[in-house]
Amino acid sequence: MRRSFSIFHVLGILVVIIWALLMTQLIRRTEFSAEPNSSSQEFRTQSLETQDKEWREIYHKERKVGYTVSLIRPFKSGYFVQEELFVKVNLMGLGRNLYSLIQAQVDENFLLKSFRLMMSSGVVRFRMTGTVEGDVLVLSSGGQSAKRIKLSQTPMVASSMTYFFRSRKLRVGEVFPLPFFDPSSLLQKQLLIKVTAKEVLTLHRVTYDAFRLETDLWGKTLTFWVDENGETLKEEGAMGFTTVKSSAAKAPQEIEGGTDLYEMTAVAPDRPLKDSVRLGYLRMRLEGVDGTNPVLNRGRQRMHEGALEIQKEKIPTPTPFAIGEHELPAEWKDFLEPEFNIESRDKSILEAAQRIAGEDRDPVSVAKKLLQWVYRNVDKKPVLSIPSALEVLRSRTGDCNEHATLLTALLRAAGIPARLCIGLVYTRDKFYYHAWTEAYLGEWISMDATLNQMPADASHVKLLEGNLDKQVVLAGWIGELKVQILDHRYD
Repeated sequence: MRRSFSIFHVLGILVVIIWALLMTQLIRRTEFSAEPNSSSQEFRTQSLETQDKEWREIYHKERKVGYTVSLIRPFKSGYFVQEELFVKVNLMGLGRNLYSLIQAQVDENFLLKSFRLMMSSGVVRFRMTGTVEGDVLVLSSGGQSAKRIKLSQTPMVASSMTYFFRSRKLRVGEVFPLPFFDPSSLLQKQLLIKVTAKEVLTLHRVTYDAFRLETDLWGKTLTFWVDENGETLKEEGAMGFTTVKSSAAKAPQEIEGGTDLYEMTAVAPDRPLKDSVRLGYLRMRLEGVDGTNPVLNRGRQRMHEGALEIQKEKIPTPTPFAIGEHELPAEWKDFLEPEFNIESRDKSILEAAQRIAGEDRDPVSVAKKLLQWVYRNVDKKPVLSIPSALEVLRSRTGDCNEHATLLTALLRAAGIPARLCIGLVYTRDKFYYHAWTEAYLGEWISMDATLNQMPADASHVKLLEGNLDKQVVLAGWIGELKVQILDHRYD
């Protein structure tokens, strides 16, 4: 999914896993911070006259789990870059294959002009295109309306960044500020890439003189090595993923699934909770997350004396308003609007919501009907993809990110404000990353379409809310969270 600037191969895998584990498409709208002397002239590189193709093997710890192949060739007044990725992982004991293809057109300085992304995992697929128009990136996916993202700098994609390093003689101590954009996550960031050392690196019994480069992303250090010609040899990223230089003959061979990623990212508390689906109150100490995070002190959650308290909410009675006959608070109206991949105004989503709700105008009753419809009609299988409400409605397949995304879209289509929630839920003696929905029914009420809960039990620990631009930060929390159970009560 990411390109020949190798550190982002690992980053790409991490993002895909986060889609599967942390239940969401990732859309990052942070604008590039303008840096002094960061004009396009800074990124000029030697021109390339012929096609260049590279293969990489992907490892999780010691096990080979996939490969990538990337190429670049001259095209019009710039270059065409492409990368294919295949990865095999284990999710909940089931093997899952992911294939992705990204193609991009860049200018003579390797700055982005347009891209096309395709991802496929079994019956689930996702497609997206983007075009840079001045200082705006225009995105399109399926039949939904175009999304426009403001750019303060024209970015590079990772597949073209490698040639930036090939055009320079590196020196230890140098720092390169590069405007990075990843189409698969829509992550935008000014990366500071540091040349930290010169080392001897051995790969497949071949020794190289290599420069060690590092950058920080989501609080994690990503490391990669390039030879004296700037070709990437190896990279190391989060969660034990590594990629190494390979060949067309070797890269696609002997691929096996790695460790079960759900189990690897789970958070084990200091003691077990029995019958968690009946929890009405939970008090816990949560380490690894900033205690000033406003989401921890909102709605059914609050921080008190250094501990997080979660109180299962009660559904308002009597019904606070009738759908379409009540003026909602202005601050909630945004949660009726469609968002990228929450296609609440698409004809198919609108028709489905109307069919399920019928003539019912009671928001509580309609919300329950929509929840139960998603629970009963979406086949519960772990998938590796970017969830889209339209695609889930078509495929009727997915895990909690697909369930939550479709329910959020259906609620909005029915006239009920709704938003996504991301956090942890307790099951099988551990807390697992999970996604669910909140609907505004006079107050925000949690709804879990995967578990058929309304409201959700108190083991649902909300870490983030709102749409997908917030959720990329979860990557920095994996492996850092610790939970201590202090108190709990049942309904």
